[in-house]
Amino acid sequence: MRALGETNMKLVTFDKNGQGTLGAILPEGILDLPAAGERLSKPVPASMQALIDSGPCSWDVARELIATSPEECILPHATLLPPLPRPVRVRDCCLFLEHLEASFKTAGFPFSEEFRKQIIYYNADNIHIYGHDQDVPWPANSVTRDYELEWACVVGRPGTDIPQAEARDYIFGYTIFNDWSARDLQIPFMTCQLGPGGGKDFANSFGPCIVTTDEVPNPYALGMQARINGETWSNGSTSSMHHTFEDALVQLSKGRPMVPGEILGSGTVLNGCGLEIGRELELGDVVELEVEGVGILRNRLVAG
Repeated sequence: MRALGETNMKLVTFDKNGQGTLGAILPEGILDLPAAGERLSKPVPASMQALIDSGPCSWDVARELIATSPEECILPHATLLPPLPRPVRVRDCCLFLEHLEASFKTAGFPFSEEFRKQIIYYNADNIHIYGHDQDVPWPANSVTRDYELEWACVVGRPGTDIPQAEARDYIFGYTIFNDWSARDLQIPFMTCQLGPGGGKDFANSFGPCIVTTDEVPNPYALGMQARINGETWSNGSTSSMHHTFEDALVQLSKGRPMVPGEILGSGTVLNGCGLEIGRELELGDVVELEVEGVGILRNRLVAG
């Protein structure tokens, strides 16, 4: 067993005999948290959603199990799944604005000042979810393929009319988000002002883990990078966000409840997609998104 405080709270869902199981990233591999809980008589939920729903007492148990992880419960090799394989809801919010301004200009659309006044979002696909090192099938009717360098917060507590001063307490943790974009399908929907439509409704990638908020002292000072086949295409920082996740929680909870396990995307950082830099993805490309302190989310594009 390791001493307390030697590991970070980087939670994952991994494949165990065909079932998604709650785990944690360690230097030696993946800790099977339910197995560790059973061995040490400290039960912990078997899934990420169940852990989030169970609240801070269970989170503390998971933290203790990670800190004292029994070696026989560590898997040197494990297949990671999306941290939340079927999130209850996904909303992608426009928290980075410089990307929007640049992308709207490239596509020939006007940029509304309303984006500065309030949180604009769209309901994203919560069914076709992919995790770290999983292949992403591209729609057969699309040839303009793009990634988006984003990150996201995961809601940890139910709440309505959340006060700004308490908003951070409602965040369970953070993960990396690739909001894949079929630009040739997306742009016609934008001209009709009908939302992202088919250009977004086919794949979202999250991972490799969810890092709990206590492991990220300043979430708005993290480096971000996108690499395609090992070549750096995008660099950015969470410090350039115009709105914060806390701002989003405050606005989106007005008169409406937030639900544990919801994911709120950040939107794309400046120059965080091929559209902005004049480049396109090809089938077979390996896309790596990295956010400082969270990790690397890697996917390969394949024919759908």
